[in-house]
Amino acid sequence: MEFFNPNSNVNFMGIRRFTVAVAVALFLVSVVSLSTKGLNLALDFTGGTLTEVTFNEAVEQKAVTGALEAAGMRGSQVQRFDSQSFSIRLSPETVSRIVEGEVTEESSIDDNNARVAAALKQALETDGRSVTLKPSVYVGPQVGAELLYNGIVAVLVVLTGIVIYIALRFEWKFAVATIAGEIHDVVVTLGFFSLLGLDFDLTVLAAILAVDGYSVNDKIVVFDRVRELFRSSRKAPPVEILNTAVNQTLSRTIMTSVTTLLTVVALYLFGGESLQGFSLALIVGIVVGTLSSIFFASPVLLALGVSKQDLMPKAREEGELARRP
Repeated sequence: MEFFNPNSNVNFMGIRRFTVAVAVALFLVSVVSLSTKGLNLALDFTGGTLTEVTFNEAVEQKAVTGALEAAGMRGSQVQRFDSQSFSIRLSPETVSRIVEGEVTEESSIDDNNARVAAALKQALETDGRSVTLKPSVYVGPQVGAELLYNGIVAVLVVLTGIVIYIALRFEWKFAVATIAGEIHDVVVTLGFFSLLGLDFDLTVLAAILAVDGYSVNDKIVVFDRVRELFRSSRKAPPVEILNTAVNQTLSRTIMTSVTTLLTVVALYLFGGESLQGFSLALIVGIVVGTLSSIFFASPVLLALGVSKQDLMPKAREEGELARRP
C-alpha cells in the first residue's frame, strides 16, 4: 500500500485548501456545540452522593446499572472493585428525588443518607441477592467546580509548555503551527463529547491531556524532518520540503497510530464501563491528532511562510556579514 511505503510521494500540500477547510469546519462545529450544549459534566464535577456496596455473591456491573435505572436512578455511575463490590455515584438530582428535597442542611445529611441507602438497598436486593452498604458520602458541587478549574489550568499549562519547548528547539513559526494543531485536536475531541452528550469525567480529562502529548509528539516528528530537509537541500521550495517530510514520516506516523489504536480499542471493548470514556477520548484524539499532523499543522506551517532562512543561525550569519569587506 502506498501509505505504508517509505518512498511514497503523495501530494498532501496539493489538497491543503480542502483539508484545512474540513479541519476548520470541524473546529467551528465543535466550538458551536461547546458554546450552546456544553459538556455533559459527570459527578466528578457536579457533586453527588458516593456509596460503596458489597453483594453476597458475584454480580455483573451491567446488572447493577440496570437495577438502578429500573428504580429511576438514571445517570448513576457504577465502578467495579471486584466481583462483589462496587462504588455507586448518584447525581444531586437523583438524591433530591429520593429525599424529596435538596441536601443542603448539615443536620439533615444523616437522614438523607439513610433514605438514599434504603432506596439503593431496595433497588439492588433482587433475585435473592443481599447487599451491604457503607455510609454514603456527599460531595458538594464546589468540589467539582474546583476539579474543573484545576483541569482547565492543567490543559493551559501543557499548551504553554509545548509552545516554549518548540519555540526554543525549532522556531516560532513551528511553535504557532503546533499550537494551532493542538488547540484543534483538543477542541474537536471535546466537541465530539459535547455533540453526543457523553459523560465528561476526570478519566476523560486525563485522556485529553494524554492526547495532547501524543499529538505534539506526532507533529514534532514531522517538523524535525522538515528542519533536516531545509538544512540539507539548497533550492527546494517550502511546499516540496513539507511534502517530502510528510511522506518520509508517513509510514512511521500511521504504524504508531495503528498500534496505539489497537491497544486503546481493546481497552474500550474489554476494560469495563468505567474506562469507556477514557478509551473513547483516546481513540478520537489519536485519530484527529494523526490526521491534523498531516493535513492541518503542516499546511499552517506553510501558510506562515516558513523558509530555509528561518532555520539559519542568525548570530553566525551576522558575524560573517560583518567580516566581509
